[in-house]
Amino acid sequence: MNSMNRRAFLSTGLGVAGAGLLAACTGSGSTPALISPSGPAVVAADKKRTRNGTTHELTLTAEQALLDLGSGVTVRTWAFGGRLPGRELRVSAGDSLAVTLSNRLPNRTATSVHWHGIALRNDMDGAPPATQSAVPSGRTYTYRFTADTAGTYFFHPHVGVQLDRGLYAPLIVEDPTEPLSYDEDWVVVLDDWLDGATGTPDDAYAELREGMGGMRMGEDSTGPSGHRPGGSDTGDSPSPSGGTGMRFSPMGARSRLLGGHAGDVRYPYHLINGRIPADPAVFRGRPGSRVRLRLINAGGDTAYRVALGGHRLTVTHTDGFPVRHRRADALLIGMGERYDVLATLDDGVFPLVAAAEGKNATGMAVIRTGSGSTPRATVRPAELDGMIVLASHLSASDDVRLTSRRVDRVHRIELTGGMMTYNWAVNGRRFDMNDPTAHPITVEAGQRVRLDFVNTTTMWHPMHLHGHTYQLGDGGPRKDTAIVLPRETVSAHFDADNPGRWMLHCHNAYHGEAGMMALVAYRA
Repeated sequence: MNSMNRRAFLSTGLGVAGAGLLAACTGSGSTPALISPSGPAVVAADKKRTRNGTTHELTLTAEQALLDLGSGVTVRTWAFGGRLPGRELRVSAGDSLAVTLSNRLPNRTATSVHWHGIALRNDMDGAPPATQSAVPSGRTYTYRFTADTAGTYFFHPHVGVQLDRGLYAPLIVEDPTEPLSYDEDWVVVLDDWLDGATGTPDDAYAELREGMGGMRMGEDSTGPSGHRPGGSDTGDSPSPSGGTGMRFSPMGARSRLLGGHAGDVRYPYHLINGRIPADPAVFRGRPGSRVRLRLINAGGDTAYRVALGGHRLTVTHTDGFPVRHRRADALLIGMGERYDVLATLDDGVFPLVAAAEGKNATGMAVIRTGSGSTPRATVRPAELDGMIVLASHLSASDDVRLTSRRVDRVHRIELTGGMMTYNWAVNGRRFDMNDPTAHPITVEAGQRVRLDFVNTTTMWHPMHLHGHTYQLGDGGPRKDTAIVLPRETVSAHFDADNPGRWMLHCHNAYHGEAGMMALVAYRA
């Protein structure tokens, strides 16, 4: 999502919100005829969704806010309704939503809302410029759609690097015939934070765009917490350089789980439900009760290794879809991924720790079922180094596994680029905001499609497909966001059953903005 291209796009007269403005856009002359985001095929597919007659109407106000992160740490940022995370939206499968975005952001900043993981109608996806124009400051836009698939989701902007501010909130779609047995339900939102503390996400992106050639290697780069970035919580040695001399770029951060370089951005804080570890969010439960933890990684550049001290976890879902239950001490969750886990609570006070993988930092919340002192902010439960579950260890449950059939279309999705010039791309091309339908990855309704994510880079990428849930391999989990490790290939299968023009991109906010995006589009 290149900032300069985005501003140029919005200045061409498409500043009025609405998907209809894009209906006639066909891109370059060589582009095949594509289904419109609000065309008859989209309308017909939407009519097939299961509805129960309930509609939730609400307003999301995107505005500047002064937020308390705990222990006296306050930051000025952007948020929905002055909260971090935004107020949880919880509905039942089959419910419809009418959500009005009121854009009160400063400096004439346009924005949108993307409903991450929801297979909704294309023109409500909130992904400028593919499905709508961004909503200008001072204007409103109403998203109307049906959430017909139960699961753990969230929503956030899809403009620039706004994802790395405070504009996000959980969206929980409950199953009216829930098969899981549990006593309590707690939504846990993970986030890496710099906005209003060491600069803004736009500052970080501008620094990254200088590339490694612009970084002053070997200078002291001690962070706000006093530790040098570049160490690893996996036993790897820090970079010999000791840092970059830049505010945001920790070039030494490495992780074995992630296959090398762990992230591009140094963050002063890692939050759970908007709180720093020194003043954590607290969940109060009962000894012996069974709690469902819905884990959401809303971060911009950080994968988290998550564990609950003194407990084992049972993984039940990923990205909203059920898996064959798998026991774990900890799990790895990339940006945009969600995992649901069950835990039977012991008696006492227990740290829920999200270790920033490869970044030598943690977020923490607390589960309290009895008396005892709050764990230290630096606590590291032994479970973090126990049995760690990755998506590749999981299998889809029988009721959501894709039926066996011949693959009709195979697309090689080559992930390209690197840190030297910060030129991330798909198949060697940066996504063009001025011509969003140029070089589309085309599919046809009814096809079984295989995407082969071929990572040619030395960095890991969480690849997110809008509007669909794919299956990893032949029997792996159903997901919409999956980690692709350096120099590895991940194959994802999906049925082309939701017509429109859908974004496919790296959910590292900075990689996406730099150009690692593409359009998966249905032929007309």
